[in-house]
Amino acid sequence: MKFSVLITGCSSGIGLEAAKRLQTLDYLVVASVRTESDVEVLKQQGIKHVVVLDLASEESIKSGLNSVLEITGGTLYALFNNGAYGQPGAVEDLPTAALRLQFETNLFGTHELTTRVIKIMLQQGYGRIVQNSSVLGMVAAPFRGAYNASKFALEGLTDTMRMELSDTPIQVSLIAPGPIESQFRANALKALQANINIAESRHQKGYDEAIERLSNPGPASKHTLQAEAVVAKLRHALEAKMAKPRYFVTTPTYVADVLRRVLPTRLLDRIMRAQGS
Repeated sequence: MKFSVLITGCSSGIGLEAAKRLQTLDYLVVASVRTESDVEVLKQQGIKHVVVLDLASEESIKSGLNSVLEITGGTLYALFNNGAYGQPGAVEDLPTAALRLQFETNLFGTHELTTRVIKIMLQQGYGRIVQNSSVLGMVAAPFRGAYNASKFALEGLTDTMRMELSDTPIQVSLIAPGPIESQFRANALKALQANINIAESRHQKGYDEAIERLSNPGPASKHTLQAEAVVAKLRHALEAKMAKPRYFVTTPTYVADVLRRVLPTRLLDRIMRAQGS
């Protein structure tokens, strides 16, 4: 039997790499994207099954999952909740509408999809749910308040869900990447310029630095890894007899896990402020 897996957010980066890699390993991969135009792009790259599933739309989630089940014959071995984006901006400059949109994609849509999938997995008697979080779901950083909040919330929701499903055959895992080579920064730059009134902000200097950083086509840091590093942890979460509750990817994530547990809050704040805007 081919293991079927639905992966969200496959237009680029981690989702695309996961879809390509798992397909070569004989998984029945269904990649989801937000728009019809992305469907053809992925099919041209060799992804056999691609569906439209916009996490910011309940109707799209429902119709997208129905399309997935038509492909898989009504069952689903695994769900990899990868779809997300980052909305930069100081909390004081962040329009509430932009914060809502961040949560619609990064949390509410993911929750809507996951609860629908849990019902399927309980009925079939097996399943794996893997949530793609972030180092910024572990520690906060300035000018990332919306993204921090969405990923902190995802971690809390997932920890609770894991405990609630502990008496079922469904295993739940979190993956926490640090800097990964992807389109994440380019998309964050678009969100910054679209939703933050930079000219009116007292943080204009910080935004100028953020724009320069996000515009840089090179790696985000010397610790940046390729998306394959995340896929390696994803495979363990899908294939191990007992998946781990948490997987860390990249050196900054391992370091952040230690620092948040041992450092006083003000010292950790100072370290994170020094990371820049």
